[in-house]
Amino acid sequence: MQELQQKIEDLETKLAFQELSVEELNQEVIKLNQLVAKQQQQISLMVNKLMDIEPSNMASESEETPPPHY
Repeated sequence: MQELQQKIEDLETKLAFQELSVEELNQEVIKLNQLVAKQQQQISLMVNKLMDIEPSNMASESEETPPPHY
């Protein structure tokens, strides 16, 4: 009977530890989701800024006239 009681206590201890571990992991997942959301927002802002940049006034290499030869 004593052995059975010890096994039950061991299982209860393991269960409590697992519940704590699951809660800690849930908190980390929440933090990471918030971080990902923030990074997605920052990337979106960067993309919008890049789209708003005016094209360069310089001609592309294919449009440039070749330099004079000496």
